[in-house]
Amino acid sequence: MKKLFYFSTPWCVPCQTLGPIMDKVSGTIPVEKVNVDYESDRARSANVSSVPTVVLVENGQEVRRFVGARSYDQIMQFING
Repeated sequence: MKKLFYFSTPWCVPCQTLGPIMDKVSGTIPVEKVNVDYESDRARSANVSSVPTVVLVENGQEVRRFVGARSYDQIMQFING
């Protein structure tokens, strides 16, 4: 099963742009939002050093990731990749 982890912060402008797009994506694939301000240990354990970072996990294993804002179509291509 595929799942996205969306690492972000409320003060990050690219995160603010990507947030509504990730909400739309969540209608297709589960998306877990991780606020790195409150879950810094979790971000560190996932090797997240910049936000926004989106990590695609399949069957519990990371498949790929991207950093920065992307369009809905780009994210869907990333998922189906």
